[in-house]
Amino acid sequence: MLDFFDKDLLAEQAIKIQKWLIFELPVILILLIAVIVTIKLIRLAINKLKKTMIRRAEKNIHVDTQETEKRINTLIGIIYGIIKVVLIMIVVMIILQKIGVNIAPILASAGIIGLAVGFGAQELVRDVISGFFLLLENQIRTGDVGIINGTGGLVEKIELRTLTLRDFAGVVHVFQNGKINTLSNMTKEWSAMVFDIGVAYKEDVNQVIDIMRQTGLELQNDPEFKDKIIEPIEIMGLDNFADSALVIKARFKTKPIMQWAVGREYRKRLKVAFDKNNIEIPFPHTTVYWGEKIAPLHLQMDKENQQ
Repeated sequence: MLDFFDKDLLAEQAIKIQKWLIFELPVILILLIAVIVTIKLIRLAINKLKKTMIRRAEKNIHVDTQETEKRINTLIGIIYGIIKVVLIMIVVMIILQKIGVNIAPILASAGIIGLAVGFGAQELVRDVISGFFLLLENQIRTGDVGIINGTGGLVEKIELRTLTLRDFAGVVHVFQNGKINTLSNMTKEWSAMVFDIGVAYKEDVNQVIDIMRQTGLELQNDPEFKDKIIEPIEIMGLDNFADSALVIKARFKTKPIMQWAVGREYRKRLKVAFDKNNIEIPFPHTTVYWGEKIAPLHLQMDKENQQ
């Protein structure tokens, strides 16, 4: 009697296996093939999109193509990785269901674990999301000079979680992307050097402006600097009556990160031009007024004359 039941049980199991091999196994194989093909198609589509974005960046003369390509590669890699992981997870769940595994407890457990990890890693998630949008929106790139949370320096590395900045003294500052409150990019697309040139009150403002413009033109035509300067010098005019000087404001628009080199050279040449034309660059001084009744200098001179 026991052998009869064992035979029936084995026959039933054999029929189930046979049905699974006929109906379920082909579905799993087709699903695996479909996923592999889909991932390859997505990779081809993303690579094509990447090439298109790089070609567009090359057409913009104000954009650093190399840095743009780095940013695009980073973003494309992140997007491709996310899509790939999501597809694989979906396929794994379907396969588990096909082989008879109840995935409901797995999903529930994954949800609980994910919730626990989410509470424990809120800062990490915030940093990663902030870093993703930092790259996506092209707010700042490797090689840019920026001011982050009041600290200025050269951006050496941008990652999903952190941003690395090196200041002029060589000190490396590492910022969590989620804790970046203020970000100022000083070298995006183009840069500028602003000048506040002070001259003595006795000087002819029009003459000073002519000298400044001529000096700027000579600098722009210099073979060493012509590729660093985007536009001729802009002279806004007399900007302020300071305590000891007339302040004339001007600006040079330059290629990114070139503003400091151009600014130093322009100031040096302007000092030479001012000396050549006897233009006085004032320094702070104080005039003491004694009043007409006291006139101590006149009194002293009168005493000397009487002697």
